[in-house]
Amino acid sequence: MKTAERRPARGPRSGEVRLEGQPVSPGVAIGHAAVAHEPVPPPVDTARRDCDPEHERTRLHEAIGRSAAQLRRLHERLALLPEDGQVEIGSLLEVYRRMLGPSRLRRGIEARLAQGMVAEAAVLQETEALATVMLAPPGRPAPEGEDAVAARRRAGEFREIGRRLVRNLSGTPYRSFSTLPDGAILVAEQLRPADAALIDPSRIAAVVTEEGGSTGHTAILLRALGIPAVLAAHGLLAQIGRRTRLVVDGTTGRVVIRPSTRTAAAAKVDVAAYARERQMLGRLRRLPARLSSGEVVTLQANLEIPAELPMIAQSGAAGIGLLRSEFLFMNAETLPDEDRQEAIYRPLIEAMAGDPVTIRVVDWGSEKNSDALSRMGIGDGSDVNPALGVRGIRLLLQHRGILETQFTAILRAATAGPVRVMLPMVSSAGEVRAVRDIYARIGRRLRRRGVDIPDPLPPLGIMIETPAAALMADVLAQEAEFLSIGTNDLTMYTLAADRAARDMTVLYDPLHPAVLRLVRMAADAGLRQRRPVSLCGEMASDPQAVPLLVGLGVRSFSMHASAVPRVKRAIRAVGMDDCRRMAARALEAADGQEVGAMLAAYADSLRQDDHG
Repeated sequence: MKTAERRPARGPRSGEVRLEGQPVSPGVAIGHAAVAHEPVPPPVDTARRDCDPEHERTRLHEAIGRSAAQLRRLHERLALLPEDGQVEIGSLLEVYRRMLGPSRLRRGIEARLAQGMVAEAAVLQETEALATVMLAPPGRPAPEGEDAVAARRRAGEFREIGRRLVRNLSGTPYRSFSTLPDGAILVAEQLRPADAALIDPSRIAAVVTEEGGSTGHTAILLRALGIPAVLAAHGLLAQIGRRTRLVVDGTTGRVVIRPSTRTAAAAKVDVAAYARERQMLGRLRRLPARLSSGEVVTLQANLEIPAELPMIAQSGAAGIGLLRSEFLFMNAETLPDEDRQEAIYRPLIEAMAGDPVTIRVVDWGSEKNSDALSRMGIGDGSDVNPALGVRGIRLLLQHRGILETQFTAILRAATAGPVRVMLPMVSSAGEVRAVRDIYARIGRRLRRRGVDIPDPLPPLGIMIETPAAALMADVLAQEAEFLSIGTNDLTMYTLAADRAARDMTVLYDPLHPAVLRLVRMAADAGLRQRRPVSLCGEMASDPQAVPLLVGLGVRSFSMHASAVPRVKRAIRAVGMDDCRRMAARALEAADGQEVGAMLAAYADSLRQDDHG
């Protein structure tokens, strides 16, 4: 819905109004709206080219100093936030701090100042140019799927630091939430990550905004704070008057303005039910993931950026089953050296306090964007179809220096706790043997240098992401020490359907029997070769699908941290016989819709038993 549809001049309507937004942080809240408007900086003359470059450079440096001081004060305030919020905003503040230092952003702004631009215009144009490169790399396909989410997040980082600099250049203040009444529902057009860091979760009942999305830093921080939140509820502000009462459902994304007596009563029931569910899921954190028939299942968490670490700790996950190391290479002007990488890996491993951490070496390809890699001729868009081109282990074997540096950093950090190393996009045993030779050579080199590394080296495993790897899993399992089935790519390649393509959503179905048969094949190969087999991807986060996957032979799963408690609840409610019966029926099904209907019916029967 467009901004024009808000019709602010007509004022708020009367009666109950329901809006749908993006659910960001689960929970239900009832309270009165408190609108926090953001002061708007004065307009910027982007066409002006007659400014004194030295004067504008001085203004810029002063704004950078003020911005750095503000970031330091925000960092000092972190002690007042919940632990989850401390880590998320702390990581983000570090990103901003690096941008304010010697960086590509600084050089680009100063180059524009040399052309006679006013400092505000130079900042806005340079940050927008860099954000655009993140979202649409020149000469390369636009990022898709998880890469698109990461690209939007990086673009938002550039735009946010640009807004901060412009505010300090123009003397425009930031908004404050200190005067909002206790128990209020914070309403805003948009909420920046630095704004969210100022929220006191003990005083604010919920957050609703007109703009924003569920994958940005603001959303991650709100989830970390544990506040019910809905973003992108378009048309919200036009409906809000003084002390308007709201019901906010952060689980469904529904916002009810001026709820009726009946709606408010139902919402109070939902508030109590959600509180009970949180207590129940919280108790699950300390209980084992064990089938009702006694078999143990391992539930681990995926980690995309370090800021997600507190959510993993809260979830009760038994380690990190997939640490995506791409975040080290994104938005990087130079490749991270072994010291930089070790400094990231070591605290993550230490934070898991003895639970294993599986680090996947960088899964890069020409559809992703990194200035450092582009300058090496990597990811230059030369592949006609990046998904079928040089990516993952294929790329690393062509540019072995990147792989050697990453192996060195991982081995140095691996003294902090149990680590496993995983290779992406493997399709042949020869690739595994070639990488293992490099791995062993790096280990010998470090020992000769007197560096303390584990003995024996951490296990080296592979991802099963292509039909070729699944079909050859028995051979690959002789070369690898563990297998991890990546169902996202496996589904895409098996069904020739890109999950990011809008017209392929019907065809992209991880429950398709063809995909399930490949999963069964890989699990059986691991069992025969006595190799651990895990499964990551969206299927691992689905409480209905996991019992089926157990029946196919998988006993270890890695998922988004928020999914762990609900998957554990599903595991504890089912026995092995039922899991195997589901698997047998699914393998004989005609299509994924039939499998999905079967799983839904079984889940309904469990719910009826619980209420019976």
